Amino acid sequence: MAHLFDPLSIRDLTFANRVFVSPMCEYSSTDGYANDWHFVHLGSRAVGGAGLVLTEATAIVPEGRISPQDLGIWSDDHIAPLARIVRFIREQGSVAGMQLAHAGRKASTYRPWEGLGTVPENAGGWTNVVAPSAVAFADHYPKPQALTSDGIQEIVAAFAEAARRACEAGFRVIEIHAAHGYLIHEFLSPLSNRRQDAYGGSFENRTRLLREIVAAVRSSWPEGAPLFVRISATDWIDGGWDIQQSVELARRLKEIGVDLIDCSSGGNVAHAQIPVGPGYQTRFAEKIRRETGIMTGAVGMIVSPAQAEHIVATGQADAVIIAREFLRDPYWPLRAARELGQPISWPVQYLRAAPEGAQARVPVDLKNLESCFEEQHAIPEH
Repeated sequence: MAHLFDPLSIRDLTFANRVFVSPMCEYSSTDGYANDWHFVHLGSRAVGGAGLVLTEATAIVPEGRISPQDLGIWSDDHIAPLARIVRFIREQGSVAGMQLAHAGRKASTYRPWEGLGTVPENAGGWTNVVAPSAVAFADHYPKPQALTSDGIQEIVAAFAEAARRACEAGFRVIEIHAAHGYLIHEFLSPLSNRRQDAYGGSFENRTRLLREIVAAVRSSWPEGAPLFVRISATDWIDGGWDIQQSVELARRLKEIGVDLIDCSSGGNVAHAQIPVGPGYQTRFAEKIRRETGIMTGAVGMIVSPAQAEHIVATGQADAVIIAREFLRDPYWPLRAARELGQPISWPVQYLRAAPEGAQARVPVDLKNLESCFEEQHAIPEH
């Protein structure tokens, strides 16, 4: 029986524990560049003891951003500031991961605290919003253009290029964002995908884009490095994407090199009725894990250490992927380990506040750290 603070090995990588930081949009970039806010936001969760720290949804192309202030990785110029963050995360003994994303028909919108609606061009928005079909998410969202076959292939290539840049920045995990009503999820769901070509209609066709993206990313990503996919396991509405399709998709993705399914839900239908409550999505992670044999991550209102421990110990998921609770407490893993009586190392700088007998976490000397990444790409020094 695994415990929350047991190591987890995937391919050539071992995570110190099974508490992962979920991607959380910060809407704080200029032209896609990471800055000091991202350094502190992500770095502090590594100091807090998370086994994996994932970036927010990071746009593979400028028009794939949710808002004009999203993080991006469509240019080699984005690599250096990201590498600074990665280096700090890894010095804390944590793993740095990047979520790659394209917002699809939900692109070019305002940050949550600035209101709803489409951002006009004179305020930094853009008109080339794309989707599988020319159907808007809601009245206050932009009307998208249906992607052409050439446009689809350009997006597949952009995901692969983004993975290459992430590798050069030193990231050791890639997660492909195929959830929450963004582009890939839009292709998966028959509610948003009304195409009649090779990318629409049947399950085989609607999943084609994701499978092509996975194959392209896997080809530009080190063999020994993990690849995750976040899905919305259900649209929460009849006739939409559902858990049975998610199970079959997970089987297909496992066959082509995906290591873990990050199991979320919803986001593709504005009027869906979602029964939100503690651990309300965990059953999706459990079902996919049980029926396909692929590793899963549970996400969604996981708050207490006992709850997180129960999810892992009962085999519902291999890891918990936590968002809001990490916003409330960047050092949640340190507190959780103490409450559960499980071992976790404390930063040597904070050891005087640790429980009696706690082990000191000495910063990792990256110059002596061997991995597939150092063999392939040098991490820029800053």
